[in-house]
Amino acid sequence: MAAAPRPRRSVLYMPGSNARALEKGRSLPADGLILDLEDAVAPDAKDSARDQIVSALAEGGYGKREIQIRTNGLNTPWGYADIVAAAKTSADAILLPKVESADTVRQVANIMAAEGAHEDMRIWCMMETPLAMLNAKEIAGAHPKLGGFVMGTSDLAKDLNCAHTPDRLPMITSLGLCILAARAFGLAILDGVHLDLSDDDGFAASCQQGRDMGFDGKTLIHPKTIGAANTAFAPSEADVAWARKIIAAFEQAASEGKGVVVVDGKLIENLHVVSARKLVTMADLIGEMDGA
Repeated sequence: MAAAPRPRRSVLYMPGSNARALEKGRSLPADGLILDLEDAVAPDAKDSARDQIVSALAEGGYGKREIQIRTNGLNTPWGYADIVAAAKTSADAILLPKVESADTVRQVANIMAAEGAHEDMRIWCMMETPLAMLNAKEIAGAHPKLGGFVMGTSDLAKDLNCAHTPDRLPMITSLGLCILAARAFGLAILDGVHLDLSDDDGFAASCQQGRDMGFDGKTLIHPKTIGAANTAFAPSEADVAWARKIIAAFEQAASEGKGVVVVDGKLIENLHVVSARKLVTMADLIGEMDGA
């Protein structure tokens, strides 16, 4: 089962060890939150951070935001306990770090089933190593519980021994492989973070590049970048207006028994209508999210 269609323009990492951040997440205009137990949490704070996330989710108040819990890996002292605890929460997904094989996904799915994870909880995978790039197809098709990929471009660049260039050319192949795998299996996919918080122009360019490549949204490390990501990954008013025009023309033609639809001189085929309906649905969902 693929990830449910929903806005994922902006997905903010929040350290599970920071109670103030977990509280602030309830009011931020992000489409999603990644409550982090891995990189953002020191080893001696792992257990308390896990308890803090579980308590925060039990308290609720996160509204329509998509909530993911990033656990530590199963090869760490905390990974298994993280997955067991996360499976018992109301979170939308468990985000696994450094996934390199389909077996990891299936192993976590078995743990979730044994611990009674709710039916709609999904598994998401951090794609952040060279081996993950080479195995993207197998990982994407690993299990029906898989919902999406998150690009871990910082760790990937380190492992590739490549530079963080503005055009991200050294990582284009890796990004493309993961997008291909995600789309082939109907998964969502989020772009990696932009590390320089003082580089507003660079961040905007990275968002635009990500959207042009086909990402659903961008992962973020600071609340101040939420607005720009929301703007970049939302469909434009012109695109939505055109989509609605296509749908209306198609429905009118169908009611008249016509098999050919032409809008503003352009022949409209069924695939165009399907895409238009998806875009309008997403625009409506974004409206609900922003109005909540």
